[in-house]
Amino acid sequence: MRLKNSFFYTIREDSKDEESRSGNLLVRAGMIKKSSAGFYMTMPMGQRVIRKIEDIIRDEMNKAGAQELTMPTVIPEEVYENSGRREAFGSNMFALRDRNDKRYVLGPTHEELFAMAGMMDGSSYKDFPYNLYQIQNKFRDETRPRYGLIRTREFTMKDAYSYDVDLAGLDVSYQKMFDAYCNIFDRMHLNYKIVQADTGAMGGLLSEEFQAITEIGEDTVVLCDSCDLASNLEITPVVIQGNPSDEVELAYEMVETPNAKTIEEVAAFFNQPVTSFVKTLIYNVDGELYAFLMKGDRELNETKVLKLLGANEMELATFDEVEQATHAKVGFAGPIGLEIKVVMDNEVANMKNFITGANKTDHHYKNVNVKDFDVYKQADIVSVHEGDVCPKCGGKLNFARGIEVGNTFKLGTKYAESMNFNYLDKEQKLHPVVMGSYGIGVQRCMAAIVEQFNDENGIVWPMSVAPYQVEIIIVNVKDEAQVKLADALYEDLQAQGVEVLYDDRDERVGVKFKDNELIGIPLRITVGKKAGEGIVEFKTRTTEKEEIASNTVVSFVKEKIAESM
Repeated sequence: MRLKNSFFYTIREDSKDEESRSGNLLVRAGMIKKSSAGFYMTMPMGQRVIRKIEDIIRDEMNKAGAQELTMPTVIPEEVYENSGRREAFGSNMFALRDRNDKRYVLGPTHEELFAMAGMMDGSSYKDFPYNLYQIQNKFRDETRPRYGLIRTREFTMKDAYSYDVDLAGLDVSYQKMFDAYCNIFDRMHLNYKIVQADTGAMGGLLSEEFQAITEIGEDTVVLCDSCDLASNLEITPVVIQGNPSDEVELAYEMVETPNAKTIEEVAAFFNQPVTSFVKTLIYNVDGELYAFLMKGDRELNETKVLKLLGANEMELATFDEVEQATHAKVGFAGPIGLEIKVVMDNEVANMKNFITGANKTDHHYKNVNVKDFDVYKQADIVSVHEGDVCPKCGGKLNFARGIEVGNTFKLGTKYAESMNFNYLDKEQKLHPVVMGSYGIGVQRCMAAIVEQFNDENGIVWPMSVAPYQVEIIIVNVKDEAQVKLADALYEDLQAQGVEVLYDDRDERVGVKFKDNELIGIPLRITVGKKAGEGIVEFKTRTTEKEEIASNTVVSFVKEKIAESM
């Protein structure tokens, strides 16, 4: 493509509206443009990258035996009500009504429709297995869209679904998709980890995430320094260290603690470490108040709690709710005498003579023991810390940040049962179809690549997803020798099947170089003052320039492309 008469622009200054490195660079490179919070236009240069990513995904899906289709975006709301997921999605769904007042939603995900798509009259076990997929836009009304393309309200997803007659068949289909995903992300040159994850609103038997490792990642990936453990923070179990305390249990005693409300203040007041304090957090869980107990240095893990209670949503209780439950100001909640359900973390069961709030303003209890209050449930409800014991090998845990670019689920029969999606076996008996679900966020892949591949000058695209493979820059568009050589190289490269960008604008060469580095084209040919001698400059995005004969540069470029791919 020639730039002179094309739609092309770049922005010199950083965007004040972008928190992430990738969002800022993609906006400055003229590849995306925000239209409103959580919604982006994909501009021509960015569209080429998106198409490259989609082509890689489509190629590997087709090789794995999946067949492509397209689902509608507007879906009757009752579809999600019938599957029991309307409540789980809650306000994250965009809802609308048609002229007849029928309720619809913009599809946030398509499991239900793929179950409907797979239904055939009189489906036989002989019809299975098969796999269907689409690459299509999804909509989720995120509370706080952020980090550019990483969390948006409209995004493109590749979602695939496998259909089998039993779990053994699902295992085979799942492995095919798993292998395809590894190929996809390898071809994008992403640095990623595959982690065990919570099944969440999707439900099912197993969930694994493909996490691109970056500092801006929203997810915490838990790794082990001694084994191959990789897990999402949401589900990593806490290993109890040490034996239960052998202290003699004392009688609890109320102590006035003026000006001591936070854990640190209370610990200082008693001259004890925060680990001797048991904090009580009160949450509203699906409309009911619960008290959660954990050691003073731990954080509540909401994913574990929701799974334990079989709940959909939870949020910290309001100040009024806390005061109503404890009869005290916020900051003095404790388990003794509470009239709401108490859920206790496993670590607390090993403790004796600990400190808690007393449900009385400016007061705490010391020498509290588990026998002093009623426990509704005891479980692992907290998040692991770096340095905790690995649940797999006993090594030490460490953390990394990740962007979830893909996920795979073994759904089992959950959606088939809710949608009455059955097949007939050899004895003509009905059974629910066993399904798997496999998603990839297309724009998230784009953002993750930029997060991992950039420098102080701009984006450094891997060859497989770069908008163009090579760029020709002409130094002086008024020099006939330069124009003649640059034009010839452009035509020759195109004839050889090379994706070439030709900067023939009447701009200073410094501007052209800056734009080239910002948009991240992997290879660059500069046609300058030695054009008449048959000499051009060649450089990759990250190496120093070198002079090369113009009659060899085309073959040289093709070799470089082959090496990079």
